[in-house]
Parts: sequence; structure tokens; C-alpha cells
Amino acid sequence: MGILRGTYLSYIKAEKICFTYNPGKPFINCLDIELKTGQFCSIMGPNGSGKTTIGKLLVGILKPSSGNIFIDGNDISKMSLGHIGSKVGYLFQNPAFQIFAATVFEELSFIMTLKDYDKDYIESEVDRVLALLHMEDKKFSSTFSLSYGQKQRLALAGILLNKPHYLILDEPTTGLDILRKQVLAAVLKELMNMGAGITVFTHDYEFIKNFGGRILKMDRGVIIEDRIE
Repeated sequence: MGILRGTYLSYIKAEKICFTYNPGKPFINCLDIELKTGQFCSIMGPNGSGKTTIGKLLVGILKPSSGNIFIDGNDISKMSLGHIGSKVGYLFQNPAFQIFAATVFEELSFIMTLKDYDKDYIESEVDRVLALLHMEDKKFSSTFSLSYGQKQRLALAGILLNKPHYLILDEPTTGLDILRKQVLAAVLKELMNMGAGITVFTHDYEFIKNFGGRILKMDRGVIIEDRIE
């Protein structure tokens, strides 16, 4: 994460993107959005407002029916999902969708092992992200024994191994109590201090109000408000 906080450079840009689940009924219609480094951005709205759809479009999981999306100046239609993931980390609303291995260490070391990285490097990288997310004591734990919040942090740890410059989190406070929300907030603030840009899709204003930054409000696939707090 080599981007300095406060540079406020455009990193993700969507131009006139449209998307539909049902032919002839646009769900996202001609949307423009620009997300910048060094800035905490919250995209808020009720369930069904289009938040998750926008997030998946921005990281290439869904493809727009028209319009263009750029990450760090590159058209994502010409990028692989792996390449996109090295630049933008995406945390699903349900972290279980991103966890596949039996233990925490296996989950975090799997891809690096496939790439034939040195064992000492793998160990140091796993230790680095676990320390960052305050999960050192779970290194050899079963992933099935983790709490919801721990699974969320494990999924985030897997994302951080790619050292992305930008993070997008979809409803990250779902299922978390006040204490675990405080832990997540502390982790996100630490990541921002390290240079990551962050966008959170949420309806939880109590969580994001302490970050300040930019707030976008969505309704029925349209941005209806854009303000800085």
C-alpha cells in the first residue's frame, strides 16, 4: 500500500455505467462515480438500493451493459479478476464466501504456496496480516470455529496479502456487536494510515459517522446525494 494518505487522486472511476437484471428494466442507469485515494467514502442506502450491485461492478464481478470503469487509469474490461484484485480488494457481505480452507494458516498461505513462494516469506506474510488484524492467536485455528467477526477479519487478511491500494467493503458491520464494530473501525483506520483508500457500502450511519469523509446516498440505483462530512 504505497499511496500516501491525503493525495486524493482518482483511483476508481465509472463513466455512465448501466446494468440490468431484467432486460428492458435498467437497475443502474447511466451512473457516474469517482473514488479517490486518501479518502474514506461511505455509500449508503436501504436494502435494494443498488449498493452491492455497484460494488460488484466496480471490481469486475458483474459486467455493465454499457459504460466504462477504470481502476488506476486502466479499463477493467481488459483486466483479469486477479489483476483487479491486486489493485482493489473486495470484501463480500458474507465473509464465508471468501473462506475455503480448514485452518487460518492454510487459508492465508494457500495461494502463495501455489505460486511457490519461499516458506519463510509465506510465514512472515501470514504473520504480518494476522498481527495487523489482531488475530495472531488464531493462526492455526479451524476456520469453522471462528466467530462471524473473526471470519470477516480472516477474509480481509486474505485480501490484504495482495497489498491492494484500495478496499471496498460490502455491509461490513452486518452481524457485529458494538465491540466488534469498534475493532473493525480501528483496523480500517490503521489501513487508511498505511495509505489504503476505503469505500464502505452500508446503511449503518452510526458506524461510519466517526470516520468523516465522503458520503454518497443511493436509492433505486441512483446517487441522490453526495456530501463531505
